[in-house]
Amino acid sequence: MIQGRQKAPEQSHVAVLLKEAVQALNINQSGLYIDTTYGRGGHARAILNKLGRDGCLVAMDRDGQAIEHATHTLGNDPRCHIVRADLEDIDSAFAALALDRSANGVLADLGVSSPQLEEAKRGFSFSVDGPLDMRMDTNAELDAAAWLNRVEEKELTEVLQEYGEERYAKRIAKAVVQQRRTQPLTRTKQLADLVCDVVPTREKNKHPATRTFQAIRMRINAELDQLSTFLPKAVQLLAAGGRLVVISFHSLEDRLVKRFLREQARGDSYPVDVPVQAKQTRPLLRLIGKPRRPTTQEIENNPRARSAILRVAERTEYCHA
Repeated sequence: MIQGRQKAPEQSHVAVLLKEAVQALNINQSGLYIDTTYGRGGHARAILNKLGRDGCLVAMDRDGQAIEHATHTLGNDPRCHIVRADLEDIDSAFAALALDRSANGVLADLGVSSPQLEEAKRGFSFSVDGPLDMRMDTNAELDAAAWLNRVEEKELTEVLQEYGEERYAKRIAKAVVQQRRTQPLTRTKQLADLVCDVVPTREKNKHPATRTFQAIRMRINAELDQLSTFLPKAVQLLAAGGRLVVISFHSLEDRLVKRFLREQARGDSYPVDVPVQAKQTRPLLRLIGKPRRPTTQEIENNPRARSAILRVAERTEYCHA
């Protein structure tokens, strides 16, 4: 556990689908739960409020500022262990704690947090000028500026198309390459203005650079790769009856989560002409309920919740060798 008290960054982040996520975890007072994306602790505090004296929470995040906040807020709670780790390292981070029991629930609230967006020096936002950084883990070597100033035009186009679903990916990529020949891209305003100049149409209620910033952020932080690695590891950490709860904000993330949960709920594959009972397929997961989305009231109170979708699955008693 990280001890001591430090000054916590100002809290502005509002946890999305808070009530729904905590309810989905089906919390046992003496259970062990892992919040893999602490952010500013909305979900973590709600989980702790449900735990008894013998309960345990592992609060994880890859962002150093989030860890500072967790240390300041929860560092003196003996039920809480605070760990700085990427999603994909959940297994090794959990093993290092030597807690000697499986998890009763794992929560992942994907995407970027409000403090990351609002702090100019983090470089996530096109709304405020700052360095082109976009690293969720500021210890990572590659930031957005370094990548943008060396990436090939073809790769940049593909990233904008795949991660941003940007219609004008080719135009933007070409403009980036032309711009950096005379002046390197180092500031968020530079990039936002460049995109505004080359995108010929405007989406209602959406800044022209929204998709570009999203795509670059997802590439710099390897968000889909992290998620793909995380999901099977999270399932393996769960005890029978433990819940996996994932909140995603992007169609690519949600598609990946949806596909994984369905595959694990189907279990082992057999030829279509082989008669087997459902239990013989040994599914690792059981899908719980339908996907949940924010209410109209929550979206009004927190517009960033608009695209959120929550999916839940429960670990079965089966295991695969």
